[in-house]
Amino acid sequence: MINSYDEALSFIHGRTKFKKIPTLKRMRRFLDDLGAPDKQINAIHIAGTNGKGSTLAFLRNILQADGHTVGSFTSPFLIKFNERISVNGVPISDAEILRLAQFVYPEVEKLDKELPEGGPTEFEIITAMMFKYFSEGHADIVLIEVGLGGLLDSTNVILPKLSVIVTIGWDHMHILGDTLPKIAYQKAGIIKSGVPVIVGNIPPEPLNVIKHVAHEKQSPIQMFNIDFRVVDRGVQNWIQQFDFEAGTFHFNNLQTSLLGDYQTHNAGLAIQAYLTYCSQTHSTVNRQSVIDGIKETRWAGRFEKISSRPTIVIDGAHNISAVDQIVPLIQTTFTNGHVFILMGILADKQADKMVEKMGTISNASIILTSFKGPGNRHAANPDQVKDHVIKDGETVTTIKNWRDAIKSTLSKMHDDDMLLITGSLYFISDVRKYLETN
Repeated sequence: MINSYDEALSFIHGRTKFKKIPTLKRMRRFLDDLGAPDKQINAIHIAGTNGKGSTLAFLRNILQADGHTVGSFTSPFLIKFNERISVNGVPISDAEILRLAQFVYPEVEKLDKELPEGGPTEFEIITAMMFKYFSEGHADIVLIEVGLGGLLDSTNVILPKLSVIVTIGWDHMHILGDTLPKIAYQKAGIIKSGVPVIVGNIPPEPLNVIKHVAHEKQSPIQMFNIDFRVVDRGVQNWIQQFDFEAGTFHFNNLQTSLLGDYQTHNAGLAIQAYLTYCSQTHSTVNRQSVIDGIKETRWAGRFEKISSRPTIVIDGAHNISAVDQIVPLIQTTFTNGHVFILMGILADKQADKMVEKMGTISNASIILTSFKGPGNRHAANPDQVKDHVIKDGETVTTIKNWRDAIKSTLSKMHDDDMLLITGSLYFISDVRKYLETN
């Protein structure tokens, strides 16, 4: 039996991560035996390679400003496990994690004995805990972020009010497929029959896959730059401004502290999701909720300024698609001074391509480092990555201890310089804790 919060985490993290044959049948059996809590919640389902968390945060804040109590299910966590299940942005308590783990534990033991492949995985257990918690009425609406892919993700048992697909990019190719259309097919798996789907700024080939699935499911589809649009107005004093329009709705000079064109695109998706949800539920659109919700949104670890003197920013650009988004932001916004980029990347990512892309920033130096990855996943070897990407005139160095790398870099910085710490979300989680206590 589980008797403490720490024992609950050990139970959860001690489970297998994946099964040889992915399926939703085990998850459905698990939830049905628990009383089908997933069928008792009001939800919006969000998938995508990057931007899921930011889109969720924008939408959560708009809905909160509208007077709703909003539940969230996100991954991974940045500081503490409890962040994965939150209400109005506040993680649930240790006592609730313990209670929920105790609730699912007997069923996990039972399925371990009955199923040939064994019982639920780690993520299936966390998902079931989330469904149980929100089935108890702790939120008016729950925003559910897909863990991996979509089609066979354990969250995909839900029948939501609407679905959102934020981006399609290169990540988890060994699981989702080696082309963008294949990855798009997995993400499009969250589209349900007759349920509206809102789609972000996605290239034509993968977009065609999503459109085809939506057509097959007879799901109304709303697409970025066709059914709704965002016009970026630039960055001033760490505030991004933009306009949004969709049909008769126009919002000018919206403001957010989440920087980058990709963040205004995420905000646009959130606004369109809110408009659609209001239509679905026959609710009145509150313009001030949109304005206030966008302005108040914060999302830790997404181009987050930790310090002003000196300027230190952390960002979880954990794959090549995320790096492709962050590079233009730096090139257009941070042209004064030098940019020091400290990168800690997981070995199963495209580390060489990520570093090469960062190397296109003319006023930047790259420092590669290492860190302790989660479970059996480990960081890419900095020296090996450097050997693969080094070019004439490119400044790439390695310092294996990331704490030493931060101290060394800070000692070289001038007033106009910036230290950007990026790579794995697990890496910046450790960095954030360190910087907050030093």
